Amino acid sequence: MLARFKLAENNTDVKTEVIAGITTFMTMAYIIFVNPDILAAAGMDQGAVTTATILSAGITTLLMGLVANYPFALASGMGLNAFFAFVVAAQAGWQAALGAVFLSGIVFLILAWTGIVELMDEAVPATLKRAVSVGIGLFITLIGLTSAGIIVANPATVVGLGDLASPGPALALIGLAVISILMAKGVRGAMLIGILITTIIGIPMGVTKYQGIVGMPASLAPIMFKLDIRGALELGFITIFAFLFVDVFDTMGTLMGTAARAKFLDEQGRLPRIKEAMLVDAIGTMGGAVLGTSTVTTYVESSAGIAEGGRTGLSAVTVGILFFLSLFFAPLALTVPSQATAPALVIVGVLMMSAISGVDFNDFTEALPAFITIALMPFSYSIADGIAGGFIAYPLVKLAAGRSNEVHPFVYVLAVISLIHFL
Repeated sequence: MLARFKLAENNTDVKTEVIAGITTFMTMAYIIFVNPDILAAAGMDQGAVTTATILSAGITTLLMGLVANYPFALASGMGLNAFFAFVVAAQAGWQAALGAVFLSGIVFLILAWTGIVELMDEAVPATLKRAVSVGIGLFITLIGLTSAGIIVANPATVVGLGDLASPGPALALIGLAVISILMAKGVRGAMLIGILITTIIGIPMGVTKYQGIVGMPASLAPIMFKLDIRGALELGFITIFAFLFVDVFDTMGTLMGTAARAKFLDEQGRLPRIKEAMLVDAIGTMGGAVLGTSTVTTYVESSAGIAEGGRTGLSAVTVGILFFLSLFFAPLALTVPSQATAPALVIVGVLMMSAISGVDFNDFTEALPAFITIALMPFSYSIADGIAGGFIAYPLVKLAAGRSNEVHPFVYVLAVISLIHFL
């Protein structure tokens, strides 16, 4: 069994891989609490979503280890889960949102199998990829602040500060401080630890309602196989494309970024077995939708395990097993209040802002499309609108500057589709 991981060939051993797997799990386990809380806002059964979140992460990460032999872990992606719950599900229902995720997974599978996904990566401007990451960061930050009650609706100024002295917002601010301190100190699993500490602090404050710690996982019956394909098709191309775009380029960026750190890339800068890794990601998205959760994607937190020496799929298998074991702690996810998970959204938003350094704001033809993409996501409350706005602006300003040669034909096609989306 262990021979398939080629430990000696990758200059590693069982102990190192297991420790790396534990490290990766600790840094991403916060999703067990955050994802159900977000999707519950769409009317989904929180207990069932907890089970779906854990199973989809465990199964897909296990597949990554066994099929691709890489130490990459997968789970429901941050940002897309918020888009799923607060935009798509709010518009068409969570069943249609699951259908859209499933369809995006099918398209991803086809693109990965045929190798077209790598051509897409070359066609889409790096500026727009980075801008989408930043925009999503601001989008989920806004959701985190509003769900905590720190930011509230204000008829005079659109939004304003909530009552920070009330228990809910106060607990969220405490949680934000706790996670920030742990992150600043470089503590592994800072967000997971911070969420748990905040939950405990919330007990005497009357915010945390104890639901138990250990127990049997909730049934998937309320959400499994409930995807609405017809409803998803009625949403239109841009919504499905938004799920696909973020999943594809988030995965590609994570794979190449973490692979570079681990020195997995060959002499031409390519990642061996990238097709297998992308196929697993696509299958994870499809399987997650069937189980009843939002888009499953490769986690950048995998780099934490790689930093600990993880080099093979055994590390991913370890993460998968730990997810399966966490099924029996599912009641704890129901105990964690939204005020304890909201700070994690804000911190993830902070981390996603780093992509803005790759945007050349000295070049107006790069700056404007990036700015429109970034600004539209939180202000229109839609990732899809931000992506569409960016794809319209990019070729427009390039043409105006006489630099049409810098625009790939594929971008013009997406610009036309995006324009139709707004009409």
